[in-house]
Amino acid sequence: MKIRYSPESVDDLCRMVEFVEVKNPFAARRIAIDLQEGIDKLKQFPKIGLPVLKASDPELIRDLYISRYTIRYLIADEMIYILRIWHNKENERNL
Repeated sequence: MKIRYSPESVDDLCRMVEFVEVKNPFAARRIAIDLQEGIDKLKQFPKIGLPVLKASDPELIRDLYISRYTIRYLIADEMIYILRIWHNKENERNL
């Protein structure tokens, strides 16, 4: 499976890393690496995330939890689309 990032998810990742980087550049780098490694696992195990029950098709739209972060993604044929990424203290409705 291949992974594609939505423009919103790229913005989410940049925003989170920049926020942490101001106070702790090492932590910001660690967050980016941890998220990337977790997302890469989706290539082999696309259904490791939990179904999003409020989605129109919970089997295809899932949430992967990595540390304090949520990655929402869509499984489609041979592609995984990363839709959004947020810190669990953020409200997903405000994204």
